[in-house]
Amino acid sequence: MPLPKDFLWGAATSAHQVEGGNWTSDWWRIERTSGAPLEPSGDAVDHYHRYPEDMQLLADAGLNAYRFSIEWARIEPEKGEYSRAQLQHYRRMIDTAREAGLEPVVTLHHFSNPAWFAAESGWTAPGGVDHFAMYVETVSSILDGVDWVATINEPNILSLMEMMRQASSSGAVASGLTAAQMPIPDEETGLVLVEAHRRAVEILRANTSARVGWTIAQQAFVAGPGSEETFPRISWLWEDLYLQASRGDDFVGTQSYTSQTIDSNGVVPHPDSPDNTLNGWAYRPDALGIALRHAHEVTEGVPLLVTENGIATADDERRIAYTSAALRHLTAAVEDGIDVRGYLHWSALDNFEWGDWGPTFGLIAVDRETFVRQPKPSLAWLGSVARSNGVT
Repeated sequence: MPLPKDFLWGAATSAHQVEGGNWTSDWWRIERTSGAPLEPSGDAVDHYHRYPEDMQLLADAGLNAYRFSIEWARIEPEKGEYSRAQLQHYRRMIDTAREAGLEPVVTLHHFSNPAWFAAESGWTAPGGVDHFAMYVETVSSILDGVDWVATINEPNILSLMEMMRQASSSGAVASGLTAAQMPIPDEETGLVLVEAHRRAVEILRANTSARVGWTIAQQAFVAGPGSEETFPRISWLWEDLYLQASRGDDFVGTQSYTSQTIDSNGVVPHPDSPDNTLNGWAYRPDALGIALRHAHEVTEGVPLLVTENGIATADDERRIAYTSAALRHLTAAVEDGIDVRGYLHWSALDNFEWGDWGPTFGLIAVDRETFVRQPKPSLAWLGSVARSNGVT
């Protein structure tokens, strides 16, 4: 196999989706006030207290990396007030991952904001980027020895959240929507997030030795009939703006689940099909290869790290089949000379999917009453792939 010996094999989570009790965040309030039929995150899966157990399950299976996020709302629950206790909590998570033999891949912002930040109109308000930069400066103090740091998760989706916040004071993007079902991300907001990313990269390079990048929700767009004008415009607003901004970074995170066609009218909705996943997405494991090749082209060869890829399904054999096919497309991209440094499956645990507990992406099932963990066969399977570095 063409994969490097230090290839990362792991799984991913985000703080708000798994920790529970994130009551100082804007998403906690959105779940209760948006007017949309959102399920609350509540205790989530109590990863805040049970992360050592969860990390050990990943390591015991054979994985060597774990991506998790630091929750800004916990670090700075009130404007200008930073919690030393929460900083040490996340430092313990980093150390625990290392002790378990897992490479920590740390994301500094994964959708949720401090409630006070959202109340001040968030990213696009005067001083919004400055607030984020001060948070990054603070949190960089606990990142000693961390080799991989992502500044912002999916800024293109975050841009949509900002658009919706300005329109309805909510900011909620329903789980499972595709590019055809959502408005096109706003370029002006996207440029603000690019500025925030560049500020964060500068701070992290000054204060840490980590590789620094961010992660992009790639749509794996395919050009359909009559798309000569629509394809470049939609691709730019959905992902190329953010991929171009990654030039000069140490890596860019590729996040891919399905593919969509663009025709003369825009993004074509996925047709109804019994093969669609639990959240209605087309079953397209080939999307990962499309995304990797597109990211390689637009970033002009920046190293790629697959930071999310997976499937919402209750059938674990289908999860294995999807992931196996996706990895074949990843391997084909590497054979063609694309620099891919790792594969982090979404997700480690069945978790809160931004207002919906229905879609199950996890390698580990969780009883939400008792919080008992039950590894699925797909975890052992992916661990065996990891142990052989893709040969299995």
